[in-house]
Amino acid sequence: MNGVAVLGAGAFGTALALVLARSGREVTLWARDARPIAERRESPRLPGVPLPETLAVTGDLNGITAQTVLLAVPMQALAGFLDQHATVLNGRQLVGCSKGIDLATGLGPSALIRAACPAACPALISGPGFAADLAAGLPTALTLACDAPEAPALQDRLSGDTLRLYLSTDLTGVELGGAVKNVIAIACGIVIGAGLGESARAALLTRGYAEMLRYAVAQGAQERTLAGLSGLGDLVLTSVSEKSRNFRHGLAIGRGTVPDASVTVEGVATARALDAKARQQGIEMPVTSVLAAVLEGRMDVAGAMRELLARPLKAE
Repeated sequence: MNGVAVLGAGAFGTALALVLARSGREVTLWARDARPIAERRESPRLPGVPLPETLAVTGDLNGITAQTVLLAVPMQALAGFLDQHATVLNGRQLVGCSKGIDLATGLGPSALIRAACPAACPALISGPGFAADLAAGLPTALTLACDAPEAPALQDRLSGDTLRLYLSTDLTGVELGGAVKNVIAIACGIVIGAGLGESARAALLTRGYAEMLRYAVAQGAQERTLAGLSGLGDLVLTSVSEKSRNFRHGLAIGRGTVPDASVTVEGVATARALDAKARQQGIEMPVTSVLAAVLEGRMDVAGAMRELLARPLKAE
């Protein structure tokens, strides 16, 4: 059971498979509809980026023998995917690559992995890395979270010529940094789309980071994790670049246009899940709260701005 398997041929999963294959790893990319990808040697999610011949493409999950498996499945589909394929995946090194919180259960990827595959060793990859940059061979640094003795070996196995992985044992912090930043990125996109200015975005990003820190620490995360790549680093990247799907989604809302429904935007469901859980636990998250209201159609952008600006004055 050698090599690495990447399950999910979306943009990020394909990009990870490309990086590892180019670095000489034995890599298999699994897709639900694998035939067109295998024939064209190109993923529709990364058009114009050819897949190397050394990268195997398959639609047969049962035929994959790799012990290390990267789960690049959309967050809201991850629980169902794990339940469906638990027999095949249980006992392997499972690395979650999704960012977000499952709306139905309120759980993140590591908890979903543990629940469905208790014999598996869960890990996470998160941080500031756009699929397009990875696929183009541009230098990228991400966080690998794994609290197990084999963590250094996994770090070595999954690092590539252009991908540098930093190791963390704080799965909770890495997971929540990757989840909450998507929520704040949508809010920042709305600010820019609505023409509220760069100063407003800087303020929202900063206060959003305070929410991320407050929520994650309350769940048992280490504060220093949120200051790293998988927290502050990812937050900054996704809140300022139009390469970010979450930022673009907010940009469309702010401009009063309809976001592209064909694009997976993890922050939409995550905002609702975070808002519900924060209310249950009594954690103050005003940006997340008004964003959830906007996304659910309970509040417009102007109302959200008034709500945030009308909050009682306080010390920073």
